[in-house]
Amino acid sequence: MVRNMARGQSRRGFTLIELLVVIAIIAVLVGLLVPAVQKVREAANRMSCSNNLKQMGLALHNYHSSEGCLPSGRTAVSLSVHAQLLPHLEQDGIFKLIDFTQAWNTAANANARASVVKTFLCPSDSFNSIPAGWAGNNYRVNQGSGLLWGLPPTTAGDPNAGMPAPNGPFFLNSKMRLTDLTDGTSNTAALSEHRKGDFNNGMSSISDTFWLGQAKGLYPANADEAQKIADTLDTKNLLYQGMSDVGAPWIYGYHSTTVYFHVTRPFSNSCMYPPGRIATAANSNHSGGVNVGLCDGSVRFVPAAISVAAWRAMGSATGGEVISE
Repeated sequence: MVRNMARGQSRRGFTLIELLVVIAIIAVLVGLLVPAVQKVREAANRMSCSNNLKQMGLALHNYHSSEGCLPSGRTAVSLSVHAQLLPHLEQDGIFKLIDFTQAWNTAANANARASVVKTFLCPSDSFNSIPAGWAGNNYRVNQGSGLLWGLPPTTAGDPNAGMPAPNGPFFLNSKMRLTDLTDGTSNTAALSEHRKGDFNNGMSSISDTFWLGQAKGLYPANADEAQKIADTLDTKNLLYQGMSDVGAPWIYGYHSTTVYFHVTRPFSNSCMYPPGRIATAANSNHSGGVNVGLCDGSVRFVPAAISVAAWRAMGSATGGEVISE
């Protein structure tokens, strides 16, 4: 009798088919959930990136209030805007480590060179193969829509003689005042972003700066030619591998570390055309565009599909262009 009662109370288990159905339903739910979580995470990262640019934009204005001008795009010893902004980003300790009479790569600046500043890092860029002793950076200042890296040469025989001077807010020894930005602070880019590099010239990645120029027969005379070269470049050809040390250290005022150009559209290949012509572009790990900090302190998300004309207009501080996008 007891045996019969126990037998009657036993429960039927899942069949194999039922178990497979349950597993399939769970897999579908996970498949729906993971992209949603990733989307939410990226939205939060993009907002954090925007806030970093807002902090840097505010620091630029505080610097201007203190010094009567914006910081120079790079100093005579190639120290960056970032180094000059540190006191206005609550980083006085790191600022005091810097010897502004010495170059970025000297022993005197080793401790500052290795100091991580969270505000300089976009959370969407997790790539971190930075050499020991260097601290990374994702944000760069705008040199303008011209190709010339330095100032116009005064020697007639120089290959860059006759090239126009930089027309953005930040270049070598620049000390631009906000009133000098005749296009208006709300129409002129101050900052944008760029992914960190792979720090390995034995491989090619989309964040690298590619080496072209006279020696390789790819030497643009103007911005339009630079865009055409960037669009058609075979980036897998290591003949064109130039600079993989991209995005570090932040103390270095350089076109592949802390400065970018509005020569070519966002996400174009970044290129250098020695001697003396540069077109490093803005890019990001955000879907569909890049964050841009304007000279009025605001931040705008600019789509990758922006026209070249509108992008160059944002890069120029005094060109008088009308931005239609």
